[in-house]
Amino acid sequence: MSVVTSMDLPDDLPFLQGLPAAVRAELMGSALQHSVPAGTVLFEQGDVPTFQLVVMAGSAQLFGRSKEGREVLIEAVRAPELVIPAAVVTSAPYLMGARVPEPSRFILFQAETFRAAVAADAALAQAVIGSLARQFRRMVRQIKNLKLRSSAERVGCYILALSARQSATGRVTLPYEKTLIASELGMTRESFSRALAALEKSSIRVEGQTIVILDEPRLIAECRPDELIDGYS
Repeated sequence: MSVVTSMDLPDDLPFLQGLPAAVRAELMGSALQHSVPAGTVLFEQGDVPTFQLVVMAGSAQLFGRSKEGREVLIEAVRAPELVIPAAVVTSAPYLMGARVPEPSRFILFQAETFRAAVAADAALAQAVIGSLARQFRRMVRQIKNLKLRSSAERVGCYILALSARQSATGRVTLPYEKTLIASELGMTRESFSRALAALEKSSIRVEGQTIVILDEPRLIAECRPDELIDGYS
């Protein structure tokens, strides 16, 4: 990952809005912009943060890995979110690693400078709390999804959520390879394939990376989407 240039901070970043000029200037003094290719590892689990990363374009996928080397996708962080601020503000090791699945761009703040700014400015602290709260709510939704649903229900609700996000008219494009999606949904690739096959009997058709929704009302009835699990607030 190579440094491109130091930069002025964009005004439209949510956590920068309302900051005093002195705080913005302090952050800007340590700000760098990084553009990285697909497949770049941003950091490994167990690393202690040296920067606070902010996604400006593209995304970062957060992974957990067992001692045996088994890897699971926890979530994807997209613009303009902070990447694991909990580790940065506590100066604690990352519990997950991060890798980019597509060409992406990030703003990096020196971790020590970022922590000092958070401690000194209530508006920035409130913005970081908001980011932490959104990430906590996503994690609770994910846990409920894993513990309360069957494999087929998880896959069906995933397809319905994708359809809503893509504003699709009966055709959904899977954003990652199926092994990665299975990992995100807490199942093996084989279980993911079996769940798709079960749904194909009633409401969908699989065409490679495209899912054709043949009977949306039936898919909804079978998988029972729930705003308190599948919502994004």
